[in-house]
Amino acid sequence: VSLVTSFSFGSLRPFVRSLRAFCRAAGGVGCVVWDAALVLAKFLETGAFPFARRRVLELGAGTGAVGIMAATLGANVTVTDLEELQELLLINIENNKHLVTGSVRAKVLKWGEDVTEFQPPPDYILMADCIYYEESLEPLLKTLKDLTGPDTRVLCCYEQRTMGKNPEIERKYFELLQKDFELERIPLDRHDEEYRSADIHIVSIHRKSLSTGSVPWQSSGEEGMG
Repeated sequence: VSLVTSFSFGSLRPFVRSLRAFCRAAGGVGCVVWDAALVLAKFLETGAFPFARRRVLELGAGTGAVGIMAATLGANVTVTDLEELQELLLINIENNKHLVTGSVRAKVLKWGEDVTEFQPPPDYILMADCIYYEESLEPLLKTLKDLTGPDTRVLCCYEQRTMGKNPEIERKYFELLQKDFELERIPLDRHDEEYRSADIHIVSIHRKSLSTGSVPWQSSGEEGMG
């Protein structure tokens, strides 16, 4: 586990973008800047997907690092998490508002509950290390189905873990996910050159179309996927 109280993203552009996130000394998983959040934030900065003027929603935002990065790339972002994380999100938004070229706001969203206020569907949904509690899988999947439209792209970044129940939780998540979604792993060589790791994966996800066949997904260990 990486607990980072402040960090700086070295820009891939001629100037340096500094993004700071302050975490509480005490708290749950939402108060940690996870390695997967750093990898996903830096991947956004590679320009692989356009974010300027796009509507973006981050699920399980925690510190808001990924969503704030999208806002610095011109997106109109809503970072969401539980009520107890709102103060931290607001602090980080305030501390980085000078970097934002789009917009960013924080809202409460509890997985599995009503998402009417977040409609219409966003262009992108961002998720970093949201796969860790078995009891949260079905509420998370319900929220994804309720939020996504046919043109919504979900970018899910997660760290592959081998301890305890983690492999089984990961397997179950992707098994359930592919009932309604198509998944494509983004190859490691497309990640940021510095912020990458063989055990941290980024998956591009979108709703299945009626004409799309299902291709079995394996969450790890395959060659040539994505």
